[in-house]
Amino acid sequence: MDKFAGRQKIIIGFFAICALLLVYKSAELQIFETKYREQARRTTLDKRINYPSRGLIYDRNDKLLVVNTPIYDIKATYKKVDPQMDTAAFCNLLEIPIDTFKILLDKNWKSRRYHKSVPFRFLSKVKPEIFAKFQERMFDFPGFYPVTRNIRSYPHKNAAHTLGYLGEVDQRTIDQSEGKYEAGDFLGVSGVEKSYDNLLRGSKGLNYLLKDNLGRDVGSYESGALDSSAVSGEDINVALDLALQEYGELLMSNKRGAIVALEPSTGEVLTMLSAPTYDPNILKMDINRGEAFNDLLSDTINKPMLDRSVISKYPPGSIFKPIFALIALQMGIYEPNRTIYCDGSYEVGKRGFSQGCRDHPTPYNVGIALQWSCNSYFYQLMKECILLNGYDNPGKGLDTIVSYLSDFGLGKKTGLDYNYENEGFIPDSKYYDNLYRDVVNGWKWSYILSLGIGQGELELTTLQMANLAAIIANRGYYYKPHLLRAIDGDKQAIDGSYLTKEKVRIDPQHFEPVIEGMEKVISQGTARAAYVPGLDICGKTGTSQNQRKVSHSVFFGFAPRNNPKIAIAVYVENAGSGGAIAAPIAGLMIEKYLNQEIAPNREYLENVMIETNLLDPYERKVESTAMDTLYNN
Repeated sequence: MDKFAGRQKIIIGFFAICALLLVYKSAELQIFETKYREQARRTTLDKRINYPSRGLIYDRNDKLLVVNTPIYDIKATYKKVDPQMDTAAFCNLLEIPIDTFKILLDKNWKSRRYHKSVPFRFLSKVKPEIFAKFQERMFDFPGFYPVTRNIRSYPHKNAAHTLGYLGEVDQRTIDQSEGKYEAGDFLGVSGVEKSYDNLLRGSKGLNYLLKDNLGRDVGSYESGALDSSAVSGEDINVALDLALQEYGELLMSNKRGAIVALEPSTGEVLTMLSAPTYDPNILKMDINRGEAFNDLLSDTINKPMLDRSVISKYPPGSIFKPIFALIALQMGIYEPNRTIYCDGSYEVGKRGFSQGCRDHPTPYNVGIALQWSCNSYFYQLMKECILLNGYDNPGKGLDTIVSYLSDFGLGKKTGLDYNYENEGFIPDSKYYDNLYRDVVNGWKWSYILSLGIGQGELELTTLQMANLAAIIANRGYYYKPHLLRAIDGDKQAIDGSYLTKEKVRIDPQHFEPVIEGMEKVISQGTARAAYVPGLDICGKTGTSQNQRKVSHSVFFGFAPRNNPKIAIAVYVENAGSGGAIAAPIAGLMIEKYLNQEIAPNREYLENVMIETNLLDPYERKVESTAMDTLYNN
């Protein structure tokens, strides 16, 4: 008897455990698990997304750069589409073929992107007049409903590269977004739109609508208890000066290159342009966008989609000389008043370098050497810097120079708040050890002499060049260049790293003799085309050699000499000497920013720069002009 009683207890216990497990599983499915509850809710509810307005973008003077324009979509829920609906009338209303209707309706759920009960985008970018007609008759077509979203448009045709553009999210982004994005959403793809997408995007709202058995709206679910309002994105001010940006793009018409201008006291980007450019409106998210994209990408000669201001790397040419002069002073290689004789060539052993020095006065100091861009002067300084630790150890001297260049922000990103920035390239001893690994006894100082005049393997972006000008203007420090100026009017809301000084290891007293020389470059030297009375512009020209085509024209500088308001770099591809094209463009830009207008006696120069066409033909040869003859490199 006891034996059977024991078995009975075991059986009862077994069933009790099974019952508990069933109760637990039932509770899990009905109370804790939301998957099936959501699935049931889909059969009675429509979840309608309210798309937020994207934040507006203003320039530093509160001029509107980017606005929102409505775009019209039609969404569908496959399971709620009436199979008996008048398909012909529907297609006629939307102006689409019946075959297209079938494809658009079937492709989403058959590809398993959506459940049959989940709304999907049936038709996008519907014309406003068609959308209005659909709204009037949408109750004739259950399962379809209208949605209004916003795309970007641009009151001005400027700053296309810098502002960037929007694009639709791809599946990978959706999968990694943890619910933030879904198919059809827009996000910033480039420029400011990408860098500050989180600020500009805002957050979606939701409305849950109760449906009857015919799929018609009968009211808000639970009196709107689950609904939420869309929250608009933040408005931002970028540091760009629209008037200056527009003027720079005008001067760079029919040219390849870039201009970057900074405010030295803050690091704010006043102008950042790449030429050739394009009207940002052609990349709006409308029905013509694909064709416009293809047109831009197919121009493989001018490459209008390439942002030359931050992506293209260029040899800086002679604008590197003021930086190298400061480093050599700090290294104790020379005194500012040192004389180095120049007869137009520089000897290395028994051979002389033909280095392009035109007739100029003997450089009795570094200022005169900069004024006339004397290559012999800087070849000699480079040689002495490299050999500071002896003939057998040129790498150590080079690496000392490289360490100073790192302080100037070279060989690395400046930290610009932008979607992409190139690091440029600064060669060090390891690079040359590898490059000349097959040379007996290794490379010599003479192999890298051209670095002293900004040639050789040295490569900088135009942004880095402008930042160098800002460092000299500030006598030894800079703020990281940045585009964001304020968030909803609050300047203190920007990242604190952009408000922190970055200092270089150059003693303050070394800057004045270099700046003195840079001022003479403008008033009496190679950049007289950039001279503007009363503005005290300081700068340096460069002619960056190009083995395949005409040399590049380069200039960097700042103004005024004391309490500078603008630092600028201009790089014009295949334009000849720095004094011929880049310098006058920079002078006009500085004049426009500081004086707000161009003096009547300089309007001829403005017209010459605007009308100069360096694109046609691409393989053009620069003829010797009066400016090329007058102004050296």
